[in-house]
Amino acid sequence: MRILHVLDHGLPLHSGYSFRTRAILKAQVARGWAVAGVTGPRYNVVDAPVETFDGLDFHRSSMRPAGPPPLGEWREIGVFARAIERAVDAFRPDILHAHSPVMGALAALRVAKKRGLPLLYEIRAFWEDAAVGNGTGREGSAKYRLTRALETWACRRVDAVSVICEGLRGDLIARGIPGQKIMVSPNGVDLSLFGEPLARDEALAAELGMGHEVAGYVGSFYDYEGLDDLIAAMPALVAKRPQAQLLMVGGGPMEPQLRAAAAASPVASRIRFVGRVPHNEVERYYSLIDVLAYPRKHMRLTDLVTPLKPLEAMAQRRLVAASNVGGHRELVEDGVTGTLFAPDNPAALADSLAALFADRAGWDARRARARAFVERERNWSSNISRYQPVYQRLSNAAAMDESWSRLPPVNA
Repeated sequence: MRILHVLDHGLPLHSGYSFRTRAILKAQVARGWAVAGVTGPRYNVVDAPVETFDGLDFHRSSMRPAGPPPLGEWREIGVFARAIERAVDAFRPDILHAHSPVMGALAALRVAKKRGLPLLYEIRAFWEDAAVGNGTGREGSAKYRLTRALETWACRRVDAVSVICEGLRGDLIARGIPGQKIMVSPNGVDLSLFGEPLARDEALAAELGMGHEVAGYVGSFYDYEGLDDLIAAMPALVAKRPQAQLLMVGGGPMEPQLRAAAAASPVASRIRFVGRVPHNEVERYYSLIDVLAYPRKHMRLTDLVTPLKPLEAMAQRRLVAASNVGGHRELVEDGVTGTLFAPDNPAALADSLAALFADRAGWDARRARARAFVERERNWSSNISRYQPVYQRLSNAAAMDESWSRLPPVNA
């Protein structure tokens, strides 16, 4: 089986998107499949037409074309489609596997139709909702409606659809996409990357002034992550647990506002920002955090999409506290593998963190249950098997009959 993955971006860029991609490709290679990726023009790296990182080959598009919307996007689809064709000529795939956003699916559709290749489209989040979540779009706007319509149009025309969670699957079914056409390939982690967690880094703790009741967040600072609620919860948490501290690792669009809110807090001395840290240093900071907090706001994006960070925290045997939104409920069983608290509610967040700090005797059992859940249900080495029957059916049908139906059933 030869699979060409059509990607917005990939390695060497570090992002949740590229880490999921790496995990999928590595797991497929381990199964004996031949894989390659082709990245879009927004990646803007053209040093070489093909580059290899971490043993994986990535074909590159040329630079992103200029032009006002929607002309610029239309030209971008054309540039991307030509890059996909070049990759098809070089790699000779059996399957095209496009990953969101929808620009990649639209470009891949052109090539799939021209070359007679089956196409699976994988949606990690709806582009229009992601724009609302990061503050670059508005729900219900003309651009929002157009992007949503394009997503639906693409899903009707590809041969099969993959989504990362039940929330996205349910939304597509509500739009009229046949449920039997949609498979779920949930977020997972590469457990080979997570051995025994590091012991507490006492030198780093001393450098940062971190004690032994530390809540923390490691990741990107977007508005939908609800980090303003985490900072707002700190006075109430410190009132209940005087030794409590907050460690913020990462950066992003909300960083200036969050730093200002922390500086104005009556417990400003208990909140520490360290900015972005090198990827190979992140585990040192994780070692100082007792409870990883994920206070995502309640909105379409967070109700429909499951994040990756809580799974990584569980894989590292870290305690997880997360807001009670749909995406988190697919990952966290309240009181068993983690703690769920009311979203958009700093007081509820403070209460949940205080209760966790007060129940240190139960930490080891909860960590073990969370790790077991990841091993059992969110391990990429086993998750990847979900693709096989879909790939096999699509490639067999395409090989046997050029007039095969483009709406056959796939695993639900």
